[in-house]
Amino acid sequence: MRALAWLPRPLDPVRSIKMKIIMLLVAAGGGSLVWFLYWARYFPIWTVTTAVIIGGTITQFLAHGMTSPLREMTAAARAMALGDYTRRVRATSQDEVGELAVAFNQMATDLAAADRQRRELIANVSHELRTPITALQGLLENIVDGVAEAEPATMQTALTQTERLGRLVTELLDLSRLDAGVMPLNRTTIDIQAFLDDVVREATVNADGAGHDVRFVVSTPGVFVPGDRERLHQVFANLLDNAARHSPPGGTVTVRAERRGDHLLLAVADEGGGIPPADRDRVFERFTRGERAADGGTGLGLAIARWVVQLHSGTIAVADPPSLPPGRPGPGCHIHVTLPLQPA
Repeated sequence: MRALAWLPRPLDPVRSIKMKIIMLLVAAGGGSLVWFLYWARYFPIWTVTTAVIIGGTITQFLAHGMTSPLREMTAAARAMALGDYTRRVRATSQDEVGELAVAFNQMATDLAAADRQRRELIANVSHELRTPITALQGLLENIVDGVAEAEPATMQTALTQTERLGRLVTELLDLSRLDAGVMPLNRTTIDIQAFLDDVVREATVNADGAGHDVRFVVSTPGVFVPGDRERLHQVFANLLDNAARHSPPGGTVTVRAERRGDHLLLAVADEGGGIPPADRDRVFERFTRGERAADGGTGLGLAIARWVVQLHSGTIAVADPPSLPPGRPGPGCHIHVTLPLQPA
């Protein structure tokens, strides 16, 4: 097939395969007729034979360009079955077959991206599971061998690693449900003021337990939004946990809500080092942790947060920090979440 790839495809500009078939028949029949009328009186014995040969040659020439995209797609599909997603189809035809070739190339690109993400997911999950399992194994071996005692501090370390494993498994299950489209939303009317108070109260307890010396400040109007309270609680609990872990000792985490037209803006800001502009989109990808690798983050929280917010027809993004007064520590990270005030 590749040996014939150089042959011209004169019918590619025609936008209908039906018209191509008509043109094919007319060209083949016309060529045979011209040969017959011109040479019949001189070589009547060879007239029929040569007419058939000419018609067959014209048919083969024109039909090759019509069917070559289909043959290329067949070969590319067989290569994909073996794991090769690099094959593409020449999509110069303007008819339905050309549109199919364009769609096939797009499908091949999407499959290649999905395969790459699958490989990265397996590698990242393996790494994330290996770290706490290795720590737990080493800790338990020391206790069994008598090198370390089962003291409260030692068991607290084991508990922390176990909680990290549990958090990773829970987030992976959430992602699998999101990918499968089986995460229903239990929509209710949420009092944002009471909702944020609950989230901040829980974040304060968690921050104190983790040894983060931060202060939470909440500013919100009395407003109600429709949504799944449990899922949104998961989003803002993750945002406040990230903010507490990245704030300097004695820093302040600000949670602010305000109406903007038919949407509600919820902003979470800390006083840490912030996120570089080049990385602000990547932080919502799976297993993108940046400098969080050493503090127990799994790199899945913000990916799940983006999914949940999108399920609520909202948006989530890293915003530019406002102008800071002199002496304030760092630009901080500012996460903005917008939610519709009316059901989508």
